[in-house]
Amino acid sequence: MDKLDKWLDTAIEMVTAVGLKVLGAVVIWVVGRKLISVARKLTTRALERQKIDPTLVRYLDSTLGVVLDVVLVMAVLGLFGVETTSFAALMAAAGVAIGMAWSGLLSNFAAGVFMIVLRPFKVGDYVRVGGLEGTVHEIGLFVTTMNTPDNVRTFIGNSKVFGDTIHNFTANPYRRVELTAQLAHAVDIHDAMRRLRARLAAIPNVNAEPAPSVTVLTFTLAGPVLAVRPFCHNDHYWQVYFDTNAAIREVVGEAGYPAPEQHVRLMQHMN
Repeated sequence: MDKLDKWLDTAIEMVTAVGLKVLGAVVIWVVGRKLISVARKLTTRALERQKIDPTLVRYLDSTLGVVLDVVLVMAVLGLFGVETTSFAALMAAAGVAIGMAWSGLLSNFAAGVFMIVLRPFKVGDYVRVGGLEGTVHEIGLFVTTMNTPDNVRTFIGNSKVFGDTIHNFTANPYRRVELTAQLAHAVDIHDAMRRLRARLAAIPNVNAEPAPSVTVLTFTLAGPVLAVRPFCHNDHYWQVYFDTNAAIREVVGEAGYPAPEQHVRLMQHMN
């Protein structure tokens, strides 16, 4: 009976000790997560009050969250007697192994750092990256998030973004809308250009300076082709684009220009 009592006492002590450690770990985890959340919010607000760029704010917030999560995990493991130095060495070894297996993930991280430093674009810019166009929503640790014109949230790996050509349509104060107008051979091109310039100037949100450009682009079998190019702010691009298409149709109709037709003269060789 004495041995049984001793064994029960030992078991109770062990269960109690483990239970207290588990309870302590739960408390540390819950409180730690709350504190991390508060710390991230306070840091974000402080950076925003300093007028720091939103792109950098979100990047720093993500980085801070990862670092604090790692510290919290180490604190929980330390409660169970795991040496933090051993854990750090284990993390380093795991990092090397993961880095070899997930080199693409690390390249995304490195590309994200370079984008933050070089700043080819920022949150809110309208860009074309990785073959897609949209408004930048966030530059994260590994991916860039943007909303495409059809309102689809799209995620692109940072290495693909940084390794390809980047078109930033927001960087300059205006951009050019490029359309063409096919005319018939019988149309007076100078009259057509004059009418189109006047009509383009009346389209809402078209810049007065630089003035809309209407010039002869090329000639086809159907007749001359005019390059119709108004300028506008990027926010109004599609509105100006569609209004310009409608303006071309209206000018052609009001002027009574004939419909373009291809004219091919067939030559017969008589022997």
